[in-house]
Amino acid sequence: MDTLILLVRHGVTPTTGQVLPGRAPGLHLSAKGVEQAEEVATRIDRIDAIYSSPLERTQETALPLARRHSVPVLIDDCLIECEFGTWTGAKLADLAKLPEWKTVQQSPEEFRFPGGESFVEMQERMGTGLRRIAAKHPGEVVACFSHADPIKAAVTWLEGTPLNDFQKVAIDPASITVARIGAGGTEVVSRNTRSGVLDIDGLLGN
Repeated sequence: MDTLILLVRHGVTPTTGQVLPGRAPGLHLSAKGVEQAEEVATRIDRIDAIYSSPLERTQETALPLARRHSVPVLIDDCLIECEFGTWTGAKLADLAKLPEWKTVQQSPEEFRFPGGESFVEMQERMGTGLRRIAAKHPGEVVACFSHADPIKAAVTWLEGTPLNDFQKVAIDPASITVARIGAGGTEVVSRNTRSGVLDIDGLLGN
């Protein structure tokens, strides 16, 4: 039986779109991000399991859904943000001036963050982790709260498209991307939706 995976990006923080926060601790949702987390919870009317990256901003986005359905938030390291190494905490405007930025944008398969993770490793981590999570929940609906880059890498893996298409994938804060994972393969059902209650029964084919 297929597992329905809901890939949810965390809500906005005070540095969203300005800084590459990476795995540094202590970054929480902004007031708007808290509102977005509450809205995400209203969009999901059935959930069987909830997984989250260990970082604060993802756990805080998952919490309203967990409370709404009385389902615990399980922490899974496969969902954590990319390890940006020495780029952690840098301003995006400054990074965009570096010669390496062109590789990040055009040929991510060839890039490793200095002192950190490669895009290939991030994608492998997400793919292996999502397969494992799906195997634990056949026929169920599972929410996985993660970050923009890991979700973008997961989408290319799920669709079987080149990782170099990574930057073409849009994943907005508090968006939901729906995928199926099962014995027959993987499929992205919908990408980057930001409003509307999900038709879980329809997505499951019930």
